[in-house]
Amino acid sequence: MGCLCFSLILSLILLTPLSSSSLSVENPRDILISPNGTFSAGFYPVGSNAYAFAIWFSKPSCLVHNCTVVWMANRDYPVNGKRSKLSLLGTGNLILTDTAQFKVWATGTASRPSVQLQLHDDGNLVLSNSKGTIWQSFDSPTDTLLPLQQFTSYTTLISRRRNGNYSSGFYKFIFDDDNVLRLRFDGPEVSGFYWPPPWKLSRESGRSTYDSRRKAMIDSLGNFSSTDDLTFRSADYGVSWIQRRLTIDDDGNLRLYSREERKEVWVVSWQAMRHPCRIQGLCGENGICSYAPSTGTECSCPPGYKVKNQNDWSYGCEPKFNISQNASDFSFIQLRNAAFYGYDSGSLPNKTLKECETACVQRINCKGFQYKFNADEGFYDCFPKATLRNGHQASGFNGDIYIKLPKSFTAHE
Repeated sequence: MGCLCFSLILSLILLTPLSSSSLSVENPRDILISPNGTFSAGFYPVGSNAYAFAIWFSKPSCLVHNCTVVWMANRDYPVNGKRSKLSLLGTGNLILTDTAQFKVWATGTASRPSVQLQLHDDGNLVLSNSKGTIWQSFDSPTDTLLPLQQFTSYTTLISRRRNGNYSSGFYKFIFDDDNVLRLRFDGPEVSGFYWPPPWKLSRESGRSTYDSRRKAMIDSLGNFSSTDDLTFRSADYGVSWIQRRLTIDDDGNLRLYSREERKEVWVVSWQAMRHPCRIQGLCGENGICSYAPSTGTECSCPPGYKVKNQNDWSYGCEPKFNISQNASDFSFIQLRNAAFYGYDSGSLPNKTLKECETACVQRINCKGFQYKFNADEGFYDCFPKATLRNGHQASGFNGDIYIKLPKSFTAHE
């Protein structure tokens, strides 16, 4: 289990200062380990000379920067690698301070009886006194829900920004005001729900809005159940000794992972979105998402556009041309089996392709249009787009998108 400089329990009686009342970022042995050794808590590196107080799986053993983190106290406010501490005060408050002794995070608790901090076998970090629990990490998750950890209307899972960046991202798993569990994209410019499909009624997705208790949990066997009638099981359901975690990943998908204790690789045993390109905001404004099981999701820019930030596709693509041109200067490029979901500036039924082009050219804010066959009516519908967001392209999709570009671009594309 490794050498420990501190006990599994930090304790402080009244106001008497003790040397064991704090954990230091400068001492790699200053960690808490659960009795069965499955979880560890301590200062975890999140960048160059940047640390967060975190909980991670320590079985199987892992190297620094390569552990599976399940909780962080200060994901958005990392502390310095010098003189930062986690301290248990005599007042019953647990605080995290940085180099200048500035308080970065705290439990905000108070207790007259002696208090103790303990990491439990289920991964829950618990601050308690003789009367019971006064604070626990299970009540404030980051991006992960562990077995037997209750999810409520007061808790939210928020994705990390991207792989290697543990700060808060744009995707959330929450109980909505109608008592339904949902996935939400909260970007810098737009936001919206994308799971269950927003165009469906809750009951059409098998959800109930009637139970206002808003509670959900994964049991030790791999079964997830919720008061909104959402239920699912891990592919290895029934085995209690397998490690599991429900995580909202940086790509916006909610996945249940499983792992045998002696193995290093996590296996996806359930996921919310079977078609990841339908997740909002994945490739940013003007970006197009494509998916293949062998390579996963890939983002690209349509003709006439270029990527804004090669390291972060959430910024999307920007036009290579001057938007403020005369209507007669524009033409269109067809992208087969592609769509940009939402942001229609209107719906024009039973239109020819030429009529749809004319309608888009005459609208200054039209960036392109969706042209799709309406099988029920036997004609084509036109959907001019004021904004190109949530783009995806798949061979099985019935419909094409036409991108509005200056004629000087369409001549070369």
